[in-house]
Amino acid sequence: MVILQEGECMMNEIKFDFSKIKGRIKPMHAVNNGPVHKKNNQVRSNLKYYSKAGIPYARNHDASFFAGYGGEHTVDVHAIYPNFDADPYSAESYDFTLTDIYSQMIEKAGAKVFYRLGSKIEHAAKKYGTLPPKDFKKWAIICEHIIKHLTEGWADGLHLDIEYWEIWNEPDLDPDDAVDKRTWGGTEAQFFDLYTIVATHLKQKFPHLKIGGPALAYNLEWAERFLKHISSKKVPLDFFSWHIYTDKPEKVLERAQVVHQLLNQYGYENAESILNEWNYVKDWREKFVESIETIINLKGAAFSAACMCASQDSDIDMLMYYDARPCAFNGLFDFYTLRPLKGYYPFKMFNELYRAGFQIECENNISDIYTIGAIDSDKNGYVMLTYYTDEDNQPSKVIHIQSQGLEYKKAELYLLDQVHNDEWIKTLDVSGTVEIEMEPNTVALIKFYQ
Repeated sequence: MVILQEGECMMNEIKFDFSKIKGRIKPMHAVNNGPVHKKNNQVRSNLKYYSKAGIPYARNHDASFFAGYGGEHTVDVHAIYPNFDADPYSAESYDFTLTDIYSQMIEKAGAKVFYRLGSKIEHAAKKYGTLPPKDFKKWAIICEHIIKHLTEGWADGLHLDIEYWEIWNEPDLDPDDAVDKRTWGGTEAQFFDLYTIVATHLKQKFPHLKIGGPALAYNLEWAERFLKHISSKKVPLDFFSWHIYTDKPEKVLERAQVVHQLLNQYGYENAESILNEWNYVKDWREKFVESIETIINLKGAAFSAACMCASQDSDIDMLMYYDARPCAFNGLFDFYTLRPLKGYYPFKMFNELYRAGFQIECENNISDIYTIGAIDSDKNGYVMLTYYTDEDNQPSKVIHIQSQGLEYKKAELYLLDQVHNDEWIKTLDVSGTVEIEMEPNTVALIKFYQ
């Protein structure tokens, strides 16, 4: 990015009005899973980086894939409660040790746990945690005691501030007649019964907590049948969680609009819409390897930034990137060293706006440029701009930025590109229009000071 002199052409113009507040900045930089850090002297850790990014929430789905979190003995209900025939009211029936440690580490990083009740996805030939519980009511009681342990200190437990409790994950992923179901081994009707029983029980026991689900994989027709069923029985749904993997931020917004319409249609207009799995995926077959390569490079970082900016103006209440766990989908941290990749910095940059607190008005009609502006209680301003494109060999764009509503004395430019990692570039003259030239798949953060 190069700072230019004020020019005559004003076609690519973006206007930020710092006197017009639209509402709160939403938590669009939440993720799946927490930091990697051990309490011993092992030095490989990303705890300090994770903390600096200000990650607000960490969903613990698929945590049990990673040994560093505790592996097969962590998070999943069948791992915490290994013998389903045991007494659910007895502390001896539960194994909380590694889940406690992992949950505390998330809190140590400054994030809140978003707890997925159920099991990780299972790709192997034999299934364990994804099979329907033998007794849905008993499973609800088991979940009740997991919540009591982690939030109310039951069974020598903790007092963590865990607000969100999600029932299962992607029950729609495979149809009823599928041979090898990966996430829900029962039928659609069985899942509807499970959610009805568990959500009703947990909401009665913990009316102050948010109970929801179902972490929809993709099937909107399935979602409509689910909402119709629970609405007819007046089952609580504090949040509706759903997933999408794509290479176009606009598809995220389209899906969000349909989810919003369905929630309104079935009487859940007050339920939060939480997109708690998303990332760059071109497709799951021929271009899957290319997708993974993109996730860990600058284009993947720009895609993340674009989704965060665009989703702020949508009906989405929270975004949760999949995944901060060491895996192929982790564009934030290097698999081996745990040092930040390019994809880490949009989360850290967005956190500046999240901390500021309040979104401001922005006029932007430039294709492939995604923007968001914020202001804090001291009237300092923050602007995030992303030039994301999935097309190669695109030209740079000259952007004319106008700030109005408040007068600022100076502005500082920070940049994420091939050379810079959210680094200070220079102080800008804000006496007139600021012009910047953005290369494809770069992210800029401008801080305005009075």
